[in-house]
Amino acid sequence: MPPRPRHRLRLHLFSLLLVALARAAVARGGAVEDAACGAANRTDAASLRPDRLTVLLSGYSERRLPLLRAIAGAYAAHPLVLAVVVLWCNPSTPDRLLLRGGGGFPPRVALRRAASASLNYRFLPRPSDIRTAAVAVADDDVLPDAAALSFAFAAWQQQQQPAAPGHPGAGPLVGFFPRSHHLDLARGRWAYTAAQPGRYSMVLTKFMVLGTDLLYKYSCSPELAAARAVVDRERNCEDILMNFVAAEESSTGPVLVEAGSIRDWGDPRNDVNAGAGEDGGAMKDVGLSATGGLGHWEKRGECITEFHRLLGRMPLRYSYGKVMEATIGEQGLCSKGGRLVRCDQE
Repeated sequence: MPPRPRHRLRLHLFSLLLVALARAAVARGGAVEDAACGAANRTDAASLRPDRLTVLLSGYSERRLPLLRAIAGAYAAHPLVLAVVVLWCNPSTPDRLLLRGGGGFPPRVALRRAASASLNYRFLPRPSDIRTAAVAVADDDVLPDAAALSFAFAAWQQQQQPAAPGHPGAGPLVGFFPRSHHLDLARGRWAYTAAQPGRYSMVLTKFMVLGTDLLYKYSCSPELAAARAVVDRERNCEDILMNFVAAEESSTGPVLVEAGSIRDWGDPRNDVNAGAGEDGGAMKDVGLSATGGLGHWEKRGECITEFHRLLGRMPLRYSYGKVMEATIGEQGLCSKGGRLVRCDQE
């Protein structure tokens, strides 16, 4: 039975309201990006500290707030970390929930609400918050121990290419979680894969260290506007695009490091019977780093193909080998039977 005229009018008005709200969100997001990319807001590289690190943590799920607070506190306690910035990307979360308990987050942790849920906000320049030459961009379900964090930062420092005396130049991304790409000749497109034997071309934002200048290049380059729109459309692939940007700037592939241990609450190999209060289904179901099945890998291959088409070139470079200390491996630590073990351990 077709809807009556009054119902059709209500549906039409409701649709117009949704369109208006969406346009308003886009406008707010654009205004924030324009303000962050303004020439007057660009930080002088010479004023950035090369000996300390800023950690940018992204959060969205309200159920994960206790875990996010704990991870932010652990980062803030590290002697090499100058500041931790929590980027809260869920516009519907009330302030009272974020700020309960005397402020909600530990000292030296700044909470910043994003204007929208756009994944591009992970790389928005933040001159008032970032006073270091390097930042660590991390998911809300991964925590390297103190030794692993120190080692990753030291590897980033060693990889810098001096552009002038005392000034770091463009360097590669450094991370714990490698991925790769290859050309699927049968389908005439790029494919996204796990690290191939002996080589890789990307590292994930589960945890990556990068130069602060890359935030500006990612967010403010007019050439990348269409690629950033792909990230917004797909709600995916911001890490792939940053790998494109870093490879273009450094003319080299990323650096894979293995050191210390990495706690990974989002790894699907965690014990399914673990309590939701710590590692269980409530954590995995909404994890930023959930695998998403085969469709996830297909979509990310499509992103690589689309970025290549939009830029007209393929900047991704392969890297070989890794910088190692005491290794645990990419899978990190999972909870199984009430114990923390390597995630691939039966």
